[in-house]
Amino acid sequence: MPTVLLAHPGYSSGGPYEAILEKAGFSLRKKPEGSDFFNEEQFREALQGCEAVIAATEPYSRSLMEQTPDLRVIARSGVGYDAVDVSAADVHDIVVTTTPGTNEHSVAEHALAMMMAIARGFPERDRQVRRGPPWTRRAGPRMAGKKLGIMGLGRIGQALATRAIGLGMQVIAFEPYPNEAFIQKWKIKRVTLQELLTESDFVSVHVPLCEATHGVINRETMNQMKKGSMLVNTSRGGIVIEEDLVEILKNGPLAAAALDVFDTEPLPLNSPLLAVDNLLLSPHLAGLDEQSAYDASVMVAESIVALFEGKWPSECVVNDQLDSTWRWNRSDS
Repeated sequence: MPTVLLAHPGYSSGGPYEAILEKAGFSLRKKPEGSDFFNEEQFREALQGCEAVIAATEPYSRSLMEQTPDLRVIARSGVGYDAVDVSAADVHDIVVTTTPGTNEHSVAEHALAMMMAIARGFPERDRQVRRGPPWTRRAGPRMAGKKLGIMGLGRIGQALATRAIGLGMQVIAFEPYPNEAFIQKWKIKRVTLQELLTESDFVSVHVPLCEATHGVINRETMNQMKKGSMLVNTSRGGIVIEEDLVEILKNGPLAAAALDVFDTEPLPLNSPLLAVDNLLLSPHLAGLDEQSAYDASVMVAESIVALFEGKWPSECVVNDQLDSTWRWNRSDS
């Protein structure tokens, strides 16, 4: 009976994935009671003997794959897979999958909620009421009529764009590989990254973390942004240089920012980010709402079962070097 490790913290209290996997003959290995995350030693130990893992954002390195010879599938519940060394997975004949099309609406709504919050002065306005009088009333920007720059116009960026347009915002986008039909339908102007930064009142980050995007939002690029502009990042922490963001939020030109993702997660309690008042934080859950959780739970389990049964869920597989000739049992490959 093959074993699936439930490494994702959202897969510990039951869900449709259990019935799907158990019906296909899998046994499930869960995290220790009362723990959302494995530490490194627990993780390596828990993976031993497992043929598949439902993954969150924990790292899957070449050395880890070398130490887990039974592993056949890393099934990421979500769409980002920067924590997985995919080239190493190719070498070790391990399929890496994601759950595309399950969370773009959740991320878009969360990004918009954070954008609206910082535009209206949260979290500081909440803190002000809790501290008691006197209250300081300060007018914030109206979002209608303002220009939103979306960095990355994939599924999530598109979902945000339609919502922002519905609010009366102007939308521009940086996207090297655009969906021309979508851009024409919604009359979105494509711009360079520099143009996006210099023209936008709000910038929302929706690009994957890769060599080209790592640290692209830094002191130099943020200093190109409009005075009083605001930044939201619900993509990956490594895209924004955190120490540079702290400096820019204190000295300008940014008026405020909101982050759902960080370089180190959970965020250390000694992080300088926690001392910045004009910064709104959330614990990497933009892609999580009730519907996205259900849909991802089904898709991640079905992709594992499909691979086990000799099928090839091409829309979910991210490996460039593997194809439908791949087989679960290495002896059949």
